[in-house]
Amino acid sequence: MTETAALPPPPLTTRPPIGLAALFGAFLHLGITSFGGGLSGWMHREFVGRRGWMSEADFLSGLAMAQAMPGVNVVNLALWIGFALRGSAGAVLAVTGVLAAPIVVIILIGVVYGRYGGLASVHAVLAGVTAAAVGLSLTLGWRAARRAARDLASLAILLATFAAVGVLRLPMLPVVAVLVPLSLIFAFRRGAR
Repeated sequence: MTETAALPPPPLTTRPPIGLAALFGAFLHLGITSFGGGLSGWMHREFVGRRGWMSEADFLSGLAMAQAMPGVNVVNLALWIGFALRGSAGAVLAVTGVLAAPIVVIILIGVVYGRYGGLASVHAVLAGVTAAAVGLSLTLGWRAARRAARDLASLAILLATFAAVGVLRLPMLPVVAVLVPLSLIFAFRRGAR
């Protein structure tokens, strides 16, 4: 009589895949309720903090890739998150979910703004929305900076990028062309130790 060895149980970190409907619903909800430039912050809150579908390190890696790729950052990030969680179908549903409702809302807002855009109260509301979006972006930037500045070389690259683009207003492409090779050199040296 031969014994068959039982397969070991899956690791505790393995969980069933996220349902496509749940993924689409999450992005649809984000697309309709988040606007003004802070969507990356809302995505972090939703997928890392609230739902726990991905780690902060994975999210920040995706955010860095989304910002490095051409196109709209939040669409790139939605594409990356959807693909990371459910493959190609997840990527398509994430992008569709995050864009569908805003397209309809933007068309409606355009019609309303065309009619009532001259009112001072409309400008006051838009200023408030802008302030909230800037706050979300700063919060996400602070989290990313804390994680990225692991050593003196990383902190120097981070501060040089901020100073060049944020303070001196130098064009981003030349700054990236200079600082990315420096960053890679520091990373390879750190990895060699």
